[in-house]
Amino acid sequence: MKTRAFQQVDVFTDAALLGNPLAVVLNGTDLSDAQMQAFARWTQLSETTFVLPPTPEGAAGGADYRVRIFTPGAELPFAGHPTLGTAHAWLKAGGQPRQSGQLVQECGVGLVSLKSVDGRWAFAAPPLQRQTPAPALLTEVLAALGLQADEVLAAQDLNNGPHWLGILIDSVDSLLALEPDHAALKRLNTKVGVAAKREVSAGSLIRRANREARAFAASTRIANDLTDLEVRAFAAPVGIAEDPVTGSLNASLAQWLMAEGHMPTRYSARQGTARGRAGQVFLSQDEGGQVWVGGDVVGCIQGTVTL
Repeated sequence: MKTRAFQQVDVFTDAALLGNPLAVVLNGTDLSDAQMQAFARWTQLSETTFVLPPTPEGAAGGADYRVRIFTPGAELPFAGHPTLGTAHAWLKAGGQPRQSGQLVQECGVGLVSLKSVDGRWAFAAPPLQRQTPAPALLTEVLAALGLQADEVLAAQDLNNGPHWLGILIDSVDSLLALEPDHAALKRLNTKVGVAAKREVSAGSLIRRANREARAFAASTRIANDLTDLEVRAFAAPVGIAEDPVTGSLNASLAQWLMAEGHMPTRYSARQGTARGRAGQVFLSQDEGGQVWVGGDVVGCIQGTVTL
């Protein structure tokens, strides 16, 4: 057992308690896979990260640090909110980037670059593999979500490290009203990201939030934001019924939706409304075609943990 520096941060929000929390163990050296998984299970957060020195290969490629990312049920090769949250914690703990204004993170998918975009840190979305989902699987997933086929505008199988079934539907109201059969999604071993363009009034969202007794602070922020896309993420196969705000999903959604003309090359997404959160994700595509995923991070807890 060793005392290790620890932080808990809130990601994709500029106000604590409205984003997606992340636990960061800033020295994961000497911890076994089983110990990391056990601690991640204990935190019961959607993700917990462990910071390590880069591998020789990672260091040769410019990595500033290496991170391992765990949900309560499994290790992930990459995830977005842990990427931004770990970068924030590493810098706050005194980490010095090898190149000023840039960070390079080593993780399961390889090297991930981060830079400042519009005044906030953003990560480069990893390469995306996508294809049309199998019709039989899509039918079963829609049934588990309680959606009808005529509500679906488009669907894609998305893989940028984490694997998601992405579904674009025609109504934000329908999206916020979803009550999935999580046991069925777990049986199908399918993580699902559902999105809808914002086409309802802020007043409508507030009335829904009040009716469902959502957090007042989150409701107020919903009324004042001008986001373009509403997103929900259901991840029962990795032990998370609904993730509050999901960087990897928003990254792959952006790569897909921008490429097919469903969304512009710069937009903002909101996630967490149905959970009383007010997560904000900022997506943009540069001239070279690289999609960048940005968000604010605020610190909540700083101290030590004995592991």
